[in-house]
Amino acid sequence: MRINQLVPKFILSRKTRRPQTYIGLLLFSGVIAFQGCVSGKNKENQPVRTNQQTSANNPVFPANHSGNTGASASKNPYSTDEHDIIHGKQLFQSNCTACHNFEQKGIGPNLAGVTTRDTPEWLTKFVRNAPEVIKSGDAKAIKLYEEYKQMMPPFTAFTPGEVQSILAYLHAQQPASAIDENTAKLGPPLSDPIPTKIPKSELLLSLESITTAPATAEKIPLARINTMVVLPGKKNRVFIQDLRGILYEMEGKNLRQYLDMSKERPAFISTPGLATGLGSYAFHPEFYKNGFFYTTHTEKANTAPADFAYADSIKVALQWVLTEWKLPDPHASVFSGKGRELLRVNMVNQIHGVQEITFNPFAKPSSPDYGLLYIGVGDGGAAEQKYSFLCNSNKTVWSTVLRIDPRGNNSKNGHYGIPAINPFAQDKDPETLGEIFATGFRNPNRIYWAPDGKMLISDIGLTNIEELNIGKAGANYGWPAREGTFLLNYQGKMDKVYALPADDAQYNYTYPVVQFDHDEGNAFSAGFVYNGSIPLLKNKYIFGDIVSGRVFFVENNQLKLGQQAPIQEFTLQMDGTTSTFQTITGNKKTDLRFGMGLQNELYLYTKTDGKIYRVNNCLPNKKI
Repeated sequence: MRINQLVPKFILSRKTRRPQTYIGLLLFSGVIAFQGCVSGKNKENQPVRTNQQTSANNPVFPANHSGNTGASASKNPYSTDEHDIIHGKQLFQSNCTACHNFEQKGIGPNLAGVTTRDTPEWLTKFVRNAPEVIKSGDAKAIKLYEEYKQMMPPFTAFTPGEVQSILAYLHAQQPASAIDENTAKLGPPLSDPIPTKIPKSELLLSLESITTAPATAEKIPLARINTMVVLPGKKNRVFIQDLRGILYEMEGKNLRQYLDMSKERPAFISTPGLATGLGSYAFHPEFYKNGFFYTTHTEKANTAPADFAYADSIKVALQWVLTEWKLPDPHASVFSGKGRELLRVNMVNQIHGVQEITFNPFAKPSSPDYGLLYIGVGDGGAAEQKYSFLCNSNKTVWSTVLRIDPRGNNSKNGHYGIPAINPFAQDKDPETLGEIFATGFRNPNRIYWAPDGKMLISDIGLTNIEELNIGKAGANYGWPAREGTFLLNYQGKMDKVYALPADDAQYNYTYPVVQFDHDEGNAFSAGFVYNGSIPLLKNKYIFGDIVSGRVFFVENNQLKLGQQAPIQEFTLQMDGTTSTFQTITGNKKTDLRFGMGLQNELYLYTKTDGKIYRVNNCLPNKKI
């Protein structure tokens, strides 16, 4: 049985371009995930007030720590005034819900019962200026920083009354005393899901500094550089985008601005981060003939009616938009074109959006896959927020990889085509989405075809497992019932995993070919199978961890369904000096990404400081 079969059909809806009314469930808002905490401020470096139309962001509140005095049970130091609590809720939803709720932990701690574990004085200081509390040597604050590997920005612009309203709202959200009956049936949680540690290989990966991307912010991350794409032609061109809306063409060591999305789409937003902004881009295989170019970007909630929506009772945090652009001169050095919206998706929260669009580079004109656009759609934080019925279904768009014909018109909105080869396109069920290629992803943030034709889909996990999957039409990859090769209690606390049940085979989930747990890294940074000129790197899939900046590899010939390839780690040498990305960036969160450039050269870059490196050699590391 799929998750959404447990929910009345009226709660699920796919909107057309016509506003509709829904009857739904009244469910509380709040979401977390592990992708990185960003500043809870607007452009003036101020927290988001509830009466302002500024984008939401994310303070981190304290978690449970041994030795805390906690608030007094006999005398409540928090306001119980209804207006204070409502005001606090508004402030919390505007500034905090991308990282926190009262159900799970992820980017930040689970806040259920936080006011009974920590004193109001400590909470007030930490909310207003967490970096200062950490700097002071406070043991609880330091423990938080070490656990989550990032600190929340200061919220000194909050008035004392606003901080107290937030605390009053937090105090009103007491944890339920009832025991989750489902958890008891799962057996003991696994404290160390993958006990085998990733070993250091005897290989040293040599990197050379190439350039630094222009800073698009004054504070970390300085440049949200994300995806590198090679546009083939008589002269191959290389592009790389900054999620804040800038697409650059990379010419040697220079980055020249090609597109500014904010000028093309005035409703464009790139805050609060967490992959919002200019999510992805792709050139049509016949770009130089037809001039078609595709982008995904974010806009504020309710900017326009969504093609894929849900009940009105569930908050819409923002919308993701897929656009087709027609460029009159594909050879031009600066973007100029007219856009046509293909589809629009509502999201429960800012995280896990539409971060990947791509064409199969190996599909030939005679292939039925030629010219079809693959689209990675995350769950939008729905599972962590207890909207699991939006995930893992062939009847809902979230948690899927889609495949569409952007030049067709047989979709419900008439703006794109649904390929007949898609697994659910011919099932004669009016409720299934023919657009779906595969289901069961939390955050399918990279789709890539290896040189041998394997489709690889990386999926960033919650609090335990990171994974890489082989893409198969019609496959179900398990989220939120599974994380990696482990059972997840999506109906309860999702911060633990369990051994698979004895009857697991009946669910027909497809499991990853690479996985690591969170004592090795926190977020899968997808890479490439190396096919360049360095002999020792040939046929290795090279990838890493976004947060720590560790760089790993597996052998491509070991990427097979039904098994997990063994992972090894490179030692890194940067400009001749052995080091790590945490050392080079001076930050525990490096925001590491991988790119493939001209002549299959491998690039690594860090959003934290915007620096771009090129792999120039790989040598035996005899010192290991």
